[in-house]
Amino acid sequence: MKSNEYIDLELKYGAHNYHPLPVVLRKGQGVYVWDVEDKKYYDFLSAYSAVNQGHCHPKIITALHNQAKNLTLTSRAFHNDVLGEYEQYITNYFKYDKVLPMNTGVEGGETANKLARKWGYLKKKIPKNKARIIFANGNFWGRTLAAISSSDDPSSYNDFGPYMPGYSLIPYNNIEALEQELRDPNVCAFMVEPIQGEAGVVVPSDGYLSAVRSLCDKYNVLFIADEVQTGLARTGKMLACDYENARPDILILGKALSGGVFPVSAVLADDDIMLCIKPGEHGSTYGGNPLACRVAMAALQVLKDENLCQNAYELGNLFRDELNSWIVSCDLVSGIRGKGLLNAILINDSPESSTAWDICMKLRENSLLAKPTHGNIIRLAPPLVINKEQILDCINIIKTTIDHF
Repeated sequence: MKSNEYIDLELKYGAHNYHPLPVVLRKGQGVYVWDVEDKKYYDFLSAYSAVNQGHCHPKIITALHNQAKNLTLTSRAFHNDVLGEYEQYITNYFKYDKVLPMNTGVEGGETANKLARKWGYLKKKIPKNKARIIFANGNFWGRTLAAISSSDDPSSYNDFGPYMPGYSLIPYNNIEALEQELRDPNVCAFMVEPIQGEAGVVVPSDGYLSAVRSLCDKYNVLFIADEVQTGLARTGKMLACDYENARPDILILGKALSGGVFPVSAVLADDDIMLCIKPGEHGSTYGGNPLACRVAMAALQVLKDENLCQNAYELGNLFRDELNSWIVSCDLVSGIRGKGLLNAILINDSPESSTAWDICMKLRENSLLAKPTHGNIIRLAPPLVINKEQILDCINIIKTTIDHF
């Protein structure tokens, strides 16, 4: 079948809850994907940073195949012979006492919220049903009812109420506003993205995360870091919080935790927080399944073995330097921002215009796949296995494409 036939099938039989770029992919390898007509593209979205290790990494695929032949799922009604090994591996990797394994990033966020509330009642002695969690404007951690209850984006929350109580919003990157809220003794947690991905790669001021850490300590509030998109080498450090040594009380991981091979997420915390939840109070049929555990260990090992943090750091600097020197003479681009290989181009047009979408369509013609967010921002996040020659080629494609406009 041709691309348009596949797209028509989706339109006819699938819910219309996405607006994809009109390209139908059938194969991926490393930094490349191929469509059903066998055209080859650079992938500059990486499944929203789930494919940090590159498409179909052989070590991760091998781990998947080997485990799939033995045992895939037991549920948590029984023990399995991989979960404990994985729990030891990931807690040593990130230096936390305990992990609670889940499947998707939004489940990680829900888990962190439940943990924080439970800790608030048991340890901080917040009165029953009075616990509050603070979020930042522009946050995005999924589309469950809890996640949209913390959103200020009408497309996420409109017509889905009533909303989760106990959530409050403050401006992102605003320490004064945060301290004002933390003075309330009923606040149990502040949940924040170290860099806001879906909002358009919004990078806070230097010192913001360390200030968040200090304020949470001062007011006995949990610092929850949503590193689902920014973690796992994407920003040039293993965690974006590592830039400021701002260790969160609760760490949420997902996406690249499986290298894009299988849904895996995790919530990490120390015993004082994690052991607040008792048997029967939280869980998931698939959470901690042996297939996911093997895949996650392989995906994490690839990040270290291939030094992907350093590659993202160096090539991210090169990427921004090259584009920043070019935009001086390009009226259509108002800025480049990001860290590591999580970056965005700001198109000098209104969010209601089609310019960013049109540019992404032209990039597709020129063999590079990217997608707009918030109308006039193009997020650019290739797999971290990209090399210097490839990144320079992509920079040339981006410049040539935008110059066309």
